[in-house]
This record gives sequence, structure tokens and C-alpha cells, in this order.
Amino acid sequence: MTMAALALLACGCGQKKAEAPAEAANQAVVYMTRDISPESLVKIYEALGVKASGKVAVKISTGENGNPNYLKPELIGQLVEKVNGRLVECNTAYAGKRTTFEEHKAVIEDHGFNTIGGVDLMDEDGEMQIPVADTQHIKYDIVGSHLADYDFMINLAHFKGHPMGGLGGVLKNASIGVASSNGKAYIHTAGRQQVVEGLWSNVDDQDGFLESMAAAAQAVHNYFKQPGKDVVYIAVMNNMSVDCDCSASPSEVVLKDYGILASTDPVALDKACVDIIFNMQPSEGNDNAPLVERINSRHGLLTIERAEAIGLGTTNYRVVSID
Repeated sequence: MTMAALALLACGCGQKKAEAPAEAANQAVVYMTRDISPESLVKIYEALGVKASGKVAVKISTGENGNPNYLKPELIGQLVEKVNGRLVECNTAYAGKRTTFEEHKAVIEDHGFNTIGGVDLMDEDGEMQIPVADTQHIKYDIVGSHLADYDFMINLAHFKGHPMGGLGGVLKNASIGVASSNGKAYIHTAGRQQVVEGLWSNVDDQDGFLESMAAAAQAVHNYFKQPGKDVVYIAVMNNMSVDCDCSASPSEVVLKDYGILASTDPVALDKACVDIIFNMQPSEGNDNAPLVERINSRHGLLTIERAEAIGLGTTNYRVVSID
């Protein structure tokens, strides 16, 4: 995108109105609404033009105990009902309240997800390996075994920062989010550790970790691009702390809520969200500097760049407003 176009994107003006879902000239379409509401979440899903069918997984982060920034049931419930979907998640691989299934289920209850059908913890009955196309760091992706139960995935991400990855969007939600506890350790250690042993948090190959996330995200994407399956991507830009929903004590939110973006291309979607943050003009109560610093200091753009390089998607996109 040109700098002029990015400036328009950041200020939320000048986007084209929704015309047609078809991509043109190798550009991915990223739909956007500035309205963050249950109705707009359904509307932007419908704008993608890909109808969920079969058994539908809606991949979210349930949020660590004590974190108030996760996507709330009252926001996402209408979409889940619309697609007759099931919220899905996996256990974490760090010391917290979502490491064991018993404690994770308590967090799910506390955060209100049982009011919209509850959450399928996909690794509760074990894990399975799915193939990766990029084997430089990881030789396969280790995911919750329940992934095999689903025909369609709505990757519903909360866009924000991340202590290790720099940013958390749909690529992280597909990679770390769908991975089992062991799979998370495998990705964080860039393929050196396949079993959780409490050491994975000491990432000693930052770029390898980021590239492993791209490979794992592509593995999940390809899994749902088999005949009879499909996947779409939605990112909600609200409550954007520099810290992930996995943090029990996140940094204060200093950015104003922005909107909802969606695409069939996860690379384009994460890049569009990052461009909004990077090209934002700071104003009172809306400071993008901490999140920009977090992304840059963790080399966060590398995940997007690697995902594009291995063929998962493109950073060449156009924004289509549905407002």
C-alpha cells in the first residue's frame, strides 16, 4: 500500500465501500468496520462470502485469570450462534490458571464462556501431529486432537501486543493458539523441545520462534484447506494492551478501540492491523508508541514476513469498508 493509503487507513477514512469480495491483481481483500459490536462481527463475517458449514470451530483465547482484555462472550456470542459454532482453545504451557484442564475450565466459567455454549479444550483427549510445509525449525505441528472433529474454523483473534512475539493476531491464534501444551513448547523453542518441561519460556532463538509460528500457522491453514473444509480470519482491535491475553497482569491499555477487520488471507489481515498501529497519529488517550516499540523490539514483523515468504498469504492488500 502507498503511504497515502496507509494514512487514510490509520485515520479510518477514505476506505472503499464494499463492492465485491473478489480479489484483484493479486491483492488480498481486508474488510473493515469501525463499529465493534455483536452485529458488526456477524456483518463482517458475512462480508467474507465464505459460509461456515459442517462442524464449526471458533478459535478464541479464553484469557488468563485476572486479564480483563479477552474478547467477551457478549461480543462474540451472536456470531457463534449464527454459525452454530463451538468455541475452541488449548491449554497453555506456562505457570498460570490454564495449564491444567480443571483450572482452565474454571477460568472459562469465570469469563462467562459457558453462557454461550462453553469451550472445547481440544487437547483434553490428547494431541496429534499435522504436517508443516516449512520444516526449517519444526518438522510438524502438534495440535489438540479434537481439531480433527471440525470442518470449518473461524479464527477469531483479539489483536494486541505480546510479551514474546511482539504482536498477537490471527497468525499467533492459529499457531500458538491451536497447538497443544507440548506443541506450544515445540514452537517456542523453534523445534528443540517437544515436551513441556518448564524451560520453553527462555526463548534463546527469537527469530526461530517467530518463524516457527509462521510455519505452524500455515500448517493449520493448510489443514482447513483440504476438500470439505475451510477457514476464515477475523481480528478485533479493542483493549489493545502491549501484553497478550495470556498475561494475568497486563500493562494498561493506552490505545483507543479501533474496529474489526476480516479476510480470507491471514497474512494480509495481520499486516493491515499492524499498519493501522504503525501509521496512527497519536492523540490524547491514544498512544501507539508502546505497542510499536513492543512489536519492533521483539522483531514481531518477522512472523508476517516469514508467513508471506513460505506462501501462506500476501502483504499486498486493499481495505474495503463495510460501514
